[in-house]
Amino acid sequence: MKYLLILLIFPFLSASECGKKKANSGGDVSRDSIPVCVRKILDEQNKEIPPNQPVQIDEYNYNGKTVYLFTAQCCDQFNVLYDDSCKMMCAPSGGIIGKGDGKCEGFTKEAKLIKTIWKEQAK
Repeated sequence: MKYLLILLIFPFLSASECGKKKANSGGDVSRDSIPVCVRKILDEQNKEIPPNQPVQIDEYNYNGKTVYLFTAQCCDQFNVLYDDSCKMMCAPSGGIIGKGDGKCEGFTKEAKLIKTIWKEQAK
């Protein structure tokens, strides 16, 4: 009799999530607004053990192009800049001395922030 009762209640419990908006993978910005190639990078980083996702991804205009800055989680990691096809360009900041890899000359002065497209949810 217990098993029958469980079988009858289970569909109601599982249906209680219907109609609720599901959270995206770690971010608080709509997953649909994230470019496909950026989503692909996030998904790959989420598969790592432990996951190595950035804390934030910002969209910038830099040298007339749309670029994405992935801000690293912590200390001594590069903040990596990708072009609009998600090809890694450089690291304008981060690393041991905080000045990146030196390949993004002028990024901090010339780049214009457009918007934050992904941000890690508070834990």
